[in-house]
Amino acid sequence: MESQLTILLPIAAVWLAAGIVADGLPRLRNTRTLRRRTGWLLALALTGVALTAAVLTGGLLSAGDAPIDRAAAGLTLTAGPSLVVAVCSVRRIRRLWAGAGAFVSAPGTPAPHGLRAAAAHPLIGLPLQVSALVTLPAVIAATGADLGAEPGVAGPAITVGALAVAVIGVRHALRHSRLAERTRPTASPSARAA
Repeated sequence: MESQLTILLPIAAVWLAAGIVADGLPRLRNTRTLRRRTGWLLALALTGVALTAAVLTGGLLSAGDAPIDRAAAGLTLTAGPSLVVAVCSVRRIRRLWAGAGAFVSAPGTPAPHGLRAAAAHPLIGLPLQVSALVTLPAVIAATGADLGAEPGVAGPAITVGALAVAVIGVRHALRHSRLAERTRPTASPSARAA
């Protein structure tokens, strides 16, 4: 196994785990479970950002063709989504964790629709899942498969990746919208006729 693969596999595993945990948050119906999983997600997101930043920084500081340089070259595409995670997602996850913590004294409380809608917000799940998705080309390249050298592979791969990101984004937006609708108070019928 190449040493750049040993650098990239933990990063890909952390981003994949964060994407899976983020996808399951809106389905949780208990505040205690929501708080615990949000804590896991916060730890995974911070770990993913730290690992990605460490490899990218190590690649900048290293000279030559060391494994850290090859790993950093593969992770350049991950820099954008992980920056969005660091700037937007971590703050939202932290607020969601604190909101679920308000129900600590009543552990059996069902999760309110507002917390579930906040858990389904696209800026929580989308950047994490996109970060997991864009680490795949680096891991595939580290295994020795050179997909860019084969003619006619790069274009369809980029198209499939872009479509996957669009589908993930639309799915998160629809789920957030559906849960946010439940948080609105029901309209009371007017006493006067319009």
